[in-house]
Amino acid sequence: MVTKDSALRRAVLLVAVLNLSYFGTEFGVAIAIQSVSLFADSIDFLEDTFVNLLIFFALGWSMKRRAQVGMLLAVVLLVPSIATVWAAWQKLNLPVAPDPLLLSLTGAGALLINLSCAFILARFRHQSGSLTKAAFYSARNDALANVAIIGAGLVTAITISPWPDLVVGVGIFFMNLDAAREVYEAAREEHALSGQEYKA
Repeated sequence: MVTKDSALRRAVLLVAVLNLSYFGTEFGVAIAIQSVSLFADSIDFLEDTFVNLLIFFALGWSMKRRAQVGMLLAVVLLVPSIATVWAAWQKLNLPVAPDPLLLSLTGAGALLINLSCAFILARFRHQSGSLTKAAFYSARNDALANVAIIGAGLVTAITISPWPDLVVGVGIFFMNLDAAREVYEAAREEHALSGQEYKA
């Protein structure tokens, strides 16, 4: 018999593999064409791999320990944001437009991966509190970011400007800040509930 936790374990493990499989591709293209948005998104794929692997191992833990991991994941969600700030600073020092075709095609590939991950995780997003919230928000935000990356590629093809890529990179920065806030708040609520559960 397949339990909810075992189904969730399989789901997050599959999502971790999908994220790791695309990280190398997107990171390589980002470095090759000097794209801020692809760089930030590729680091985000690596972060999502880490998040889902943590969930895979933490599912059997107590509510209190899961809440503590959720707070840790909120911090982990900030890593792509920090990487984006660094990449944006580098772009400002060398404002060169990335290859628009590679930018859009790589963003489209990332969108396909992230939509698949969001679809896999959607039915689990209210299970196991902040942990699955972290995974679902990551996949959802990444899919939205990928749409913006594709758009940046189209605008870059017309304008031959580095600004669309830079603007989208900054947008990814703010999306990750918001995701980190939502996960942290969910983890704090879960931590408070675990204290009530212990007293009961």
